[in-house]
Amino acid sequence: MPRTSAGILMYRRQAGTLEVLLVHPGGPFWKNKDDGAWSIPKGEPNEGEDLLEEAKREFEEEIGSPVRGTFVQLTPVKQKAGKIVHAWAVEGSIDTAQVKSNTLRVQWPPGSGKWIEVPEVDRAEFFALPLARKKINPAQAALIDELEGKLGEE
Repeated sequence: MPRTSAGILMYRRQAGTLEVLLVHPGGPFWKNKDDGAWSIPKGEPNEGEDLLEEAKREFEEEIGSPVRGTFVQLTPVKQKAGKIVHAWAVEGSIDTAQVKSNTLRVQWPPGSGKWIEVPEVDRAEFFALPLARKKINPAQAALIDELEGKLGEE
């Protein structure tokens, strides 16, 4: 059974330009990675958990504020390692300077037996679609394409 993740693709129109919210993973492994490293806020559901509820919970954990609105389900995508990402688009906006992520423990350096606590997300930003497609995990770019198609943007 492939691993599953659920997330939120928040979008807004800023000065006539469609932008999407992406998050950058925290921790030393991701410190110097940029293009292709960003993601929608997402996470793995608990057993039996509704995927949309999971996506909302993960958004709040990684961003620090709840997400509300009309959620539009997008077609799931399969990432390189096989994880299936379910996503919902929602129009909204947040102050990215106020993002406060939850933390997690990671072994660093890997195999060292030493554990450190890092933010799950170290920053969040809204990107116009061309730049968002460069920043996002390549498999998740299809979510941006679908959103653009649904909104009728050029």
